[in-house]
Amino acid sequence: MSADDWTDLENDACVASYFAMLGQELAGEAYNKAAQNRLLQEQTGRSRGSIEFKLCNISAAFRGFGLPTIRGYQPRFNFQMALAVAVSRWLAGHPEWEPSLIRTHSSAMAEAAPLFIGTAPSFRNLSPPELDQMQAVARRFDVAARDERNRTLGGAGEERVFHHERETLRHHGRDDLARRVRWVSREDGDGAGYDIASFSHDGRDRLIEVKTTNGWDRTPFHISRNELAVAEERRQDWYLFRLYDFARTPQAFELRPPLDAHVSLTATQFQASFQ
Repeated sequence: MSADDWTDLENDACVASYFAMLGQELAGEAYNKAAQNRLLQEQTGRSRGSIEFKLCNISAAFRGFGLPTIRGYQPRFNFQMALAVAVSRWLAGHPEWEPSLIRTHSSAMAEAAPLFIGTAPSFRNLSPPELDQMQAVARRFDVAARDERNRTLGGAGEERVFHHERETLRHHGRDDLARRVRWVSREDGDGAGYDIASFSHDGRDRLIEVKTTNGWDRTPFHISRNELAVAEERRQDWYLFRLYDFARTPQAFELRPPLDAHVSLTATQFQASFQ
């Protein structure tokens, strides 16, 4: 190990400090970056500039993990995988942290304005050069599965889209349709192949599968075989509604079938049957 290599203890100290500052930022609480830097200098023996650079590396690693990042620490890539391992260690030791980000109550969601639906990332709106490293982190630590297991996050995203659909229909003067929008996954359970049964303002069905992340727009997500089958069977009616940056300022885009025209679909599980 060279003198420039960071030890696990040094990485852990910086990651813990980053999580503490991020939690305060997301909660709207004041915090002192300079004081945190001085504390980390004492803990690691590193210079102020080295600490600053490392915190920017952590922002890059957080992108790979599908996590929000601290404003002011612009992501710096080409970090060592040991830093991503330190992030994974911290998350494993604090399973309550991610669910705690969802503090918005249902009443506040009901009053929220409709979401702006932006442009989905694609091969045409060029991938950043750092995407390979982000994908490597996402694959190694199965970021899509972590978002899928986060029931608090998934439920909050579905609720936000449920109210968005109702408010959009009201905006178009379709109160009659707004009253008929159903949160299918909550009322009937999973298995329908979509979460929200809504309508376009002209009365056509909108069957919406919601995928939510606290990360950036290119964070990978899981989609089930059943969801893909329903997307194919109901091509004219099915929508994938992607919510991202949910813990800070929810943003969204939609994808329409066939999904493989927009994303690369990779099999992550196989069913094993006895001959």
